[in-house]
Amino acid sequence: MARLDASDLAQRLGRQAEAVCRHYLDAGRRQGNYWQVGDMRNTPGRSMFVRLRDTPKGQAGKFTDAATGEHGDLLDVIRESLGLVDFKDVAEEARRFLSLPHPEPEPPPKKHASTPAQLGSSEAARRLFAMSQPIGGTIAETYLRRRGIMSLHGNGNLRFHPRCYYRPDEHSPTEKWPALIAAVTDLNSKITGAHRTWLAPDGSDKAPIDIQRKAMGDLLGHAVRFGTPGDVMAAGEGIESVLSVREIIPGMATAAALSAPHLAAILFPDALRRLYIVRDNDPAGDGARDSLIERANAAGIEAIALSPTFGDFNEDIRQLGIDALRAIVRVQLAPQDVARFMARAT
Repeated sequence: MARLDASDLAQRLGRQAEAVCRHYLDAGRRQGNYWQVGDMRNTPGRSMFVRLRDTPKGQAGKFTDAATGEHGDLLDVIRESLGLVDFKDVAEEARRFLSLPHPEPEPPPKKHASTPAQLGSSEAARRLFAMSQPIGGTIAETYLRRRGIMSLHGNGNLRFHPRCYYRPDEHSPTEKWPALIAAVTDLNSKITGAHRTWLAPDGSDKAPIDIQRKAMGDLLGHAVRFGTPGDVMAAGEGIESVLSVREIIPGMATAAALSAPHLAAILFPDALRRLYIVRDNDPAGDGARDSLIERANAAGIEAIALSPTFGDFNEDIRQLGIDALRAIVRVQLAPQDVARFMARAT
């Protein structure tokens, strides 16, 4: 094989991105257009995403580790997964891999108007959301109010489905439970995914099942959004935690990224100048906070962490009440934002 420079090697590996991931990151698995794994060292997990196909967002073979902020290409993956140090060894291994025959990745199924959307795809998420209904007067509203969330204005990205399919794994039978459905959107308000919270039939709690929440579709960088983003916004992990903070700052745009790794990788609106990080009080929340502060500062955005007293802000509002939560949040906001966003809540 003719000698190739690093850029050529990376591009050729990108054309075989799925085969590279299956070989060097076999602890992970494919999720849509990404390979998902714990990190470059092939640790089991879900925080690192390798792009498998060229898209408007980036080239195949590029990866981002939402937990650490690391990013790179498949040469970095080869280096770290094998513990190599010198680039010549990395390049030699890449050339060896490229000289081997590799099966082409499975092509995406052709779309026909009469066929159902691929399970777990963005299109399936859009169909699920379209089939759902506004939450007013439903057990989804009952559920949220029992969680201390009373103000449901501007929550068009939340809906209710009375009989949402639930299947814990591929070997289990399909069940149907009522569910709170949340639309995951990009910065242009396009639905890229959906999040389901299965509920008890009376809305008193989550459904008595093993896996009570699941997301589907394209999630990386996106979020469940409330309000119109401006120069100030708040972003957190869970929908209920973010909605609890929104009780206190109803005029501020907020976003729920659905997990700590996805919070660390959330995309910033162009106009954003100050970001409040609605963190969960655990090690994963600490990691997401630190990564997001670093990314925000690098983009010229001021980042301020909002910390709960208990595990998250929904636990705070349920345990302490809204007046105590208002006091907790007030002292953590920039003074100008207290006047701007809290005036109508007092």
